[in-house]
Amino acid sequence: MIKTGIYGGSFNPVHYGHTGLCEWVLRNTDLDELWLMVTPNNPLKDRSILADEQVRLQGVREAIARLDLPAGKRLVACDFEFRLPRPNYTANTLRKLQKAYPDREFTLIIGEDNLSIFTRWREYQFILDTFRVMVYPRRGASAHPDLHPAPVYLTGAPYFDISSTEIRNNEKSQK
Repeated sequence: MIKTGIYGGSFNPVHYGHTGLCEWVLRNTDLDELWLMVTPNNPLKDRSILADEQVRLQGVREAIARLDLPAGKRLVACDFEFRLPRPNYTANTLRKLQKAYPDREFTLIIGEDNLSIFTRWREYQFILDTFRVMVYPRRGASAHPDLHPAPVYLTGAPYFDISSTEIRNNEKSQK
């Protein structure tokens, strides 16, 4: 089985925090590959602030092309969700990935900020029961629910003090 991480997000825009975490994960976990799953429309986010999905996907492709990855490890810009009915939910994506790629064992990677709202995700218990979930610790993340089985924390991962929201706000203020 190929151990494949799914790191989903809007990547609006992608930045060094995203790519730095990808490099760290591929160097410090048992994953063989990591797919940056560009989400067309997160049901929990405001769609009006999203750049075009193809523009975001291209940004991810360009960002990962510059990385120096460990031998034998793969990082993929993934548009799998572009072909799914919308709005799409992570549980549906993971089900469809399992069916389309039976040779892979999928692990979901989320930020600790998402863990605090994880019980709002559709079929969150199915996700926990069926897939390994890795959590990237974030400064200032609020308290999160007691989940079973418990997610795996990526302890030792570097902290990247940047967010896509911050980048968009800085761009807006410079106009």
